[in-house]
Amino acid sequence: MFVVTLTYKVPLAEIEAHLEEHVAFLERRFADGTLIAAGRRVPRTGGVILARGDDEAALRAVLAEDPFVRFDLAEVALTAFTTTRAAEGFTGLVGL
Repeated sequence: MFVVTLTYKVPLAEIEAHLEEHVAFLERRFADGTLIAAGRRVPRTGGVILARGDDEAALRAVLAEDPFVRFDLAEVALTAFTTTRAAEGFTGLVGL
């Protein structure tokens, strides 16, 4: 599994201009099982995504489809990890 951290490189007005397309990207990737969770950072300086898988190159190829990445609006950082424990209700994440 990966934690994907997006950090905006441009003003929020530019982010907002591409937000609808970004949300469509997220929806496609939730539907195919690549993404597990996503949300805005607080304060709104970027976002955080939980992604399934263990192939960093494959995930980077998927993330390249995100308009925030495609148009160089955000910097992307990936952190790989293996879930070994989870709270009740989230045990399905163990081992991903």
